[in-house]
Amino acid sequence: MSTYLVTGAAGFIASVVCEKLIEAGHTIIGLDILNDAYDVRLKEWRLQRLRGLDRFTFIQADINDRAAVRPVFARGVDGVYNLAARAGVRQSVENPWVYVETNMAGTVTLLEFCREFGVRNFLMASTSSLYGAHNPQPFREDADTNKPLSPYAASKKGAEAACFTYHHLYGINVTIPRYFTVYGPAGRPDMSLFRFVQWIVEGRPVTINGDGSQSRDFTFVEDIARGTIAGFGKPGYTIVNLGSDTPIVLKDTVSLIERLTGKKAIIKYQPLHAADVMATWADIGRARSVLGWEPRVTFEEGVTRLVDWYMQNRQWASQVVTD
Repeated sequence: MSTYLVTGAAGFIASVVCEKLIEAGHTIIGLDILNDAYDVRLKEWRLQRLRGLDRFTFIQADINDRAAVRPVFARGVDGVYNLAARAGVRQSVENPWVYVETNMAGTVTLLEFCREFGVRNFLMASTSSLYGAHNPQPFREDADTNKPLSPYAASKKGAEAACFTYHHLYGINVTIPRYFTVYGPAGRPDMSLFRFVQWIVEGRPVTINGDGSQSRDFTFVEDIARGTIAGFGKPGYTIVNLGSDTPIVLKDTVSLIERLTGKKAIIKYQPLHAADVMATWADIGRARSVLGWEPRVTFEEGVTRLVDWYMQNRQWASQVVTD
């Protein structure tokens, strides 16, 4: 079995990837700065679950802290899952610098250590936000990604380019999964489904930007984790969409949560944000053919599991900052 470095280990997707890798018998070194980009209680909840597993070691550090990261590579790792990132379209408009530092510079730091220590396999999580508003749907991996609508998307575009450079110069195998609107238990509180569940259950106003007719390719976190692991170590430079291939209209997500919780939403409409797109939809043909992957969890099943998790953890999850 192998030893992997997983960055952003306390994050939403990375924590599930860690769990699945450990279940498969691998040893994981998890690295995370545990910043307050969103409510840290979610990161602590995920990390507590990981700490209870054998073959998991945690290091609290920034991926740009070379003095902290170098010893990890020096002890020997068989590959890197770079899942650390500053995520969030709207927040990146307010503070673009941190997105460049983490998503671009942090990726280069890890790639440099891979080069130095001879690590041959590297995976970096990317985003459907790269497809912008000008591409035909469903989005294919060969679509034009040169018109990002937010600093977040631009920073991921830069990171993808750096990955190709290191593949070209040093022969590092690079896999780049582009994620489509990931949701599930203990998800990010800046994402719509976590917010909608909390707001509806607690009787708070549900803010919808736009008229609610926009759609998203919501993908359950465990499906995303499976696809991420399936893509790791592919020879060459591989970009692959991981999505559900089943876009859901935003207003319909509210109706489903209302039905599952037995509570009525108090909807408040706001103007559509300039960095938002009206729709996302993944073409997952490459994931099916190259990875042998496709999503298993239906949207209703996934939202049911999110609602169940929220109700089980409501005492503290109701206090998570979502505004």
